[in-house]
Amino acid sequence: MERRTFLAAAASFGASAAAPAMAAPKRPVVRTTLGPVRGTSKAGLHVFRGLRYGVAERFQAPRPPRPSREIIEAVRFAPSSPQRGERYKPQSEDCLYLNIWTPEASQACKRPVMVYIHGGAYSSGSVVDPLNDGRHLAAGGDVIVVTVNHRLNAFGYLYLARLDPRFPDSGNAGQADLILALSWIRANITRFGGDPDRVMVFGQSGGGAKIATMMAMPGAAGLFQRAATMSGQQVTASGPLNATARARAYMNILKVRSVDALLGLPTGALVEGLAATDPILGGGVYFGPVLDMKWLHRHPFWPDAPAQSNPIPMILGNTRDETRGFFGPDHPKVAGLSWHNIAERMAPELRIDIHPEWVVQEYRRMFPELTPEQLFFRATTAGRSWRGQVEEADARARAGTRTWVYQLDFQSPVEPWRGAPHTLDIPLVFGTIDAEGSITGTGAASRRLSREMMAAFTAFARGGDPTFPGLPAWPVHSLPSRETMIFDTAPHVANDPRKWERELFARVPYVQPGT
Repeated sequence: MERRTFLAAAASFGASAAAPAMAAPKRPVVRTTLGPVRGTSKAGLHVFRGLRYGVAERFQAPRPPRPSREIIEAVRFAPSSPQRGERYKPQSEDCLYLNIWTPEASQACKRPVMVYIHGGAYSSGSVVDPLNDGRHLAAGGDVIVVTVNHRLNAFGYLYLARLDPRFPDSGNAGQADLILALSWIRANITRFGGDPDRVMVFGQSGGGAKIATMMAMPGAAGLFQRAATMSGQQVTASGPLNATARARAYMNILKVRSVDALLGLPTGALVEGLAATDPILGGGVYFGPVLDMKWLHRHPFWPDAPAQSNPIPMILGNTRDETRGFFGPDHPKVAGLSWHNIAERMAPELRIDIHPEWVVQEYRRMFPELTPEQLFFRATTAGRSWRGQVEEADARARAGTRTWVYQLDFQSPVEPWRGAPHTLDIPLVFGTIDAEGSITGTGAASRRLSREMMAAFTAFARGGDPTFPGLPAWPVHSLPSRETMIFDTAPHVANDPRKWERELFARVPYVQPGT
């Protein structure tokens, strides 16, 4: 795109995409490898919701569906993966669907493609969340946006291979879903106006972790050419023995002794079983990718960056106050916090084996002005949330890759107590700051920052570099400088902005908690 065109697109973020139409626009029809699909047209965009890309059979790898000769109506979101809670309804094990927003469904366009993978660890979440609406990115950035649902928790990551050899794919079925979705995108996105050789995957929290894992999965090789993770890293995967212990704990709470018995249970019973206690971590049982030597042959970013990922440019980001997104002021970890109980309450939230009283002592020595609450959130953010990003960014720097790192410092004006918490970057990147659930606020500073972050991400999708006119020069991450873009009311670059905390927690070898 010429510089003049790009500037016009960047300036349009947050603005209305088009004037109201005088007549209902013609609904677009696209012929895919699985049959013709008909979407909707509104405000200058063609939108296709609920496009099936696979068929899920319990604990098995996904398979492509049979093609249809009839036109499939792609006008509403399909069910989300079964999970605890009432937030995302309806839910179904038949959840392998994706959604597309495109400025023009024409093979002549060749626009960059941004594929979003939702967060919620590996256990919850859905792209039907209004914060994940792709219309602002697609309209303002002249890109195609795709969002993907896939299997979660026990349906996507319950490792049964050592208990029953009929289910060798069970521990990574959710990852296999994503690989199948990306394969569908590669085969079909040209028909929707996209460029299959400019596919960017981006995801927040668990979505970022799934992307980090795919960067080490041979089955994902060649399916995407850029990657961005937002507060989501996966340095190591679960070992097969730990994953088997978790499967046994899960089956025990369901009072079943065989995989055949699991197969016979209704979906709701399997969801209830997610209340099992994790035998390694305690708390709720952890589900995530497994080093099964079939889908995943090595840890995602240990002991180094996977060779297949090195040619892929990458953005890595975190927020300044990650763990303020996990614990509200009335949470038992926070209410009544004092110097007498902080070490005990903080220890399990650091997610690494380090002397908690010593950590408190060192923080108080370095930052004597901190209150117990401030110290709790600063230390848990550094130990629990930032450490994985540091490991990944440094591993990629050692491999000589193109990697850009950011830290979101912008403080929520809606919930100032939270500062810059986990998930704050989602509405800023999607331009959904007006949507239900956003705490970015809708003032001038919020809108300006959202335009800047959207422009950076779409520039990255377009050319593999997040810099654009108007943003300060954003150098690639290198050692020992560790250049980092600080996204705030006035974005700027800082070198190694968390150096003291990085060095403090680097005294302990890092392994993904519970893996």
